[in-house]
Amino acid sequence: MRTANQIQSKINELTIQRRSLETRLAPLPQDSPQRAGLNAQLTRLEDMILMLEWVLDAPTGKYHA
Repeated sequence: MRTANQIQSKINELTIQRRSLETRLAPLPQDSPQRAGLNAQLTRLEDMILMLEWVLDAPTGKYHA
């Protein structure tokens, strides 16, 4: 099991990667073939960030116990 600090560190790392991808996407035209690949990478990064945030703020309660 990872500690909260390790998870937060990974979230920060992925956020930096997301910003880098967004910077690379900005100048590309909408119909660029490179844009589709970068968008797919961006979607995966955002999914990973969401999952890690969920782990940090795991729901509690009878249903989740």
